[in-house]
Amino acid sequence: MVLEKINSPKDVKSLNIDEMNILAQEIRNAILNRVNTVGGHLGPDLGIVEATIALHYVFNSPEDKIIFDVSHQCYPHKILTGRKRGFLDPLNNYDISGYSNPKESEHDHFVIGHTSTSVSLATGLAKARDLNGEKSNIVAIIGDGSLSGGEAFEGFNNAAVLNSNIIIIVNDNEMSIAQNQGGLYKNLETLRKTNGKSENNVFTALGFEYRYVDDGNNVEDLINAFKQVKDTDRPTVVHIHTLKGKGYKPAEENKEAYHWQLPGFLDKKISGGSCEDYFSITTDYILNKHDKKLIAISPATPGATGLSTEFRAALGKNYTDVGIAEGHAVAYASGLATGSAKPVLFVLSSFLQRAYDQLSQDLALNNSPATILVGWGGISGADMTHLQTFDIPLISNIPNIVYLAPTCKEEYLRMLDWSIEQDKFPVAIRVPSNELISTGIEDKTDYSVLNKYKIEEQGEKVAIIGLGSFFPLAKEVKNELKKSGINATLINPRFITGIDRKVLDGLKANHKVVVTLEDGILDGGFGEKIARYFGSSDIKVLNFGGDKEFTDRIPVEKLYEKYRLTKEQIADDIKKLL
Repeated sequence: MVLEKINSPKDVKSLNIDEMNILAQEIRNAILNRVNTVGGHLGPDLGIVEATIALHYVFNSPEDKIIFDVSHQCYPHKILTGRKRGFLDPLNNYDISGYSNPKESEHDHFVIGHTSTSVSLATGLAKARDLNGEKSNIVAIIGDGSLSGGEAFEGFNNAAVLNSNIIIIVNDNEMSIAQNQGGLYKNLETLRKTNGKSENNVFTALGFEYRYVDDGNNVEDLINAFKQVKDTDRPTVVHIHTLKGKGYKPAEENKEAYHWQLPGFLDKKISGGSCEDYFSITTDYILNKHDKKLIAISPATPGATGLSTEFRAALGKNYTDVGIAEGHAVAYASGLATGSAKPVLFVLSSFLQRAYDQLSQDLALNNSPATILVGWGGISGADMTHLQTFDIPLISNIPNIVYLAPTCKEEYLRMLDWSIEQDKFPVAIRVPSNELISTGIEDKTDYSVLNKYKIEEQGEKVAIIGLGSFFPLAKEVKNELKKSGINATLINPRFITGIDRKVLDGLKANHKVVVTLEDGILDGGFGEKIARYFGSSDIKVLNFGGDKEFTDRIPVEKLYEKYRLTKEQIADDIKKLL
């Protein structure tokens, strides 16, 4: 094995082309092994293997700095920079993250997990190098899908006038997570068809030197191209055409499905699945509504929010993938709503962070009645770049937005129907992150009467307010307290953005403790609003949720124990306070 001899980038420099091609296949086998064991990004990493080998053959990392966009493409880099055991040995698979991380290696320079960032980060590094009077190559790698993000354009725009060394590798595999969408990709297609010779060139128009490599999986061609641009004194783009999923036929043929995979994928066929969940009932609802004004929007993550290829095809012009552009997605939805359309934006909690100003200015300030479905929100064992715990404070503290937290299928569908048909507010719905719960009882709530909580079970002494996906936990705590003779009141607030003064004031007569449970960070969250409301009263308030911190691949069970979110811990804290 060639890989056995590779412990640092310096070892790559001693290889010949034949050995590099053998190494490329061994790296692909290692990537397949890791993803099959712990899950992770597959297609993007398989496609950039040769380019990574060539980069480390030509450049001198870490003196020359290589910056990955999103980090979807950093697995080969990790293997070549001393972390191969994390891909070869199952006992070490969990020792490294799936993303760039300076704590792991001097060859990584940023913690990166969101898209369209590499050019901006690299431009900053290049400017700092120039200010310090240093000499080194700064290399940013960005996929063609990431070019649709606004920050990518901002970075290119600034990098083009740097007047010094910055090399941007545009990895064009003709895909984002799903198919690329947008006018930019017509130009990339033109450049591919003309072998990079077209005068219609977005990169040269910005002021970059430009080179094209048609076979971006040919290590020899890549080495030649990288040698030509090494130590350049001009902002330079090297546009390489690669195959996403290369070397693993299913990933080459089904690029979207194999962008990312769960453990054990090698032993089973990939299918869309038939289990009902909150996203599947959403798409069923939209298709059955047959409303020509209704339009579904995705910022390049359709699969993650249940928008299947069949669903997208069925909607036709009533579906828009805006590319990896969450800020634009929110503003686009606001414009649609102002134009009397009925936009429904599907977006993951972690990615909605990228659109705060648009939520505030373009949407809420204009009071545009768009619907935003926030997926995957909650405490999880995710990588630190993909935490979904910050959306409650982010959204609920913006004026005009109504943020709802359903606890079951029936509530969710009722909220969705109200949100789409009303024309007074921008509405966000926190799609429950737990398994689908159905009561079988139709929800007839009028959600236009804002901030109306529901007392599910009346008790005394203790009131438990369980928000959204933590309502089942609230039920468990109530049952745990019953063992000690405490009959707690159980409340489903449904609204994240407001206070039901009538319900809360009613608790003062025969309750001593109010408990809030929320699946997110406490700071600035739902529970603090309740605590503030009772601040001048004799009621004591216990808030349960997550700490304000970046966690990194910590099992959710351990986080629940740390945050005292097990039913036993919560019940014990309540009894101590009583």
